[in-house]
Amino acid sequence: MKCPFCENIEDKVLESREIEEGKAIRRRRECAACRERFTSYERVEEKPLLVIKRDGRKEQFSKEKIHAGIVKACEKRPVSVGVLDTLVDEIEREIHREEGREVLSSKVGEMVMEKLQKVDKIAYVRFASVYRKFEELSEFIKEVKEISVGG
Repeated sequence: MKCPFCENIEDKVLESREIEEGKAIRRRRECAACRERFTSYERVEEKPLLVIKRDGRKEQFSKEKIHAGIVKACEKRPVSVGVLDTLVDEIEREIHREEGREVLSSKVGEMVMEKLQKVDKIAYVRFASVYRKFEELSEFIKEVKEISVGG
């Protein structure tokens, strides 16, 4: 590893530790020439996860898009930011664990709805109404009745 101070390529590793739930390694290093210390990070290079949209287009998986959708559904609801972040992390982990390199957007949407239904029924109905594109009041009422009976 090239020293950022003197550009020498000889160094020794002083400490290594896992970060990001084992997805990366942080190493403290000391340059053999100038004795300055610096930090390096190692990560596995992953192929991007692609989401197949309803119209067949593919786009790169975006944790931020899921987060934004959940935040919108939970607006003015008693759901903490920590809970929202946990939901998004769980969804991302499940997608990476279960799927290959491509996942249907419908699968992602169903996962979000499943998680939201357990956290806040109103947020769930809000998300479902947009995700399922309710066009009639009867569709909305049917969904509300189903969650009222089921939970």
